[in-house]
Amino acid sequence: MRNWILAVGMAVAIGGAGAAIAQDVIADRRAGLKNAGEQFQAIKAVSDARGDLRPVAAQIDELIAFFRGLPARFPEGSGTGNTRALPAIWSDRAGFEQANANLITQLTALRALAAAGDNAAFPAAFNQTGAACGACHRVNRAR
Repeated sequence: MRNWILAVGMAVAIGGAGAAIAQDVIADRRAGLKNAGEQFQAIKAVSDARGDLRPVAAQIDELIAFFRGLPARFPEGSGTGNTRALPAIWSDRAGFEQANANLITQLTALRALAAAGDNAAFPAAFNQTGAACGACHRVNRAR
């Protein structure tokens, strides 16, 4: 009987640890996505002001690096708690990863325009990048 009680206690402790880890993952991805939103706003401000886009390329590199790691920030079991992630992230993982890949493709094109200082083409590419973000949000994020 004592062994059974210890086993149940360990299972509860491990389950509780798993929930804490899931909440840490959620907090990490929320902070990263908030930072990404702030980066996008800062980049848009430079574009709207028709400023020098070349320094923005480094910010876009940071965004690309973050979004390359985004799928790993949604492990199984991290869909409950303080998150707006929808079940589609896990039930249609291929769709989620494709939407993320589309965003990375758009960011890569945006980065090239920033590096070239192309103020004429950058706003349209920025809008296309925003559309790639929105396409993922519509399916994978609760409002």
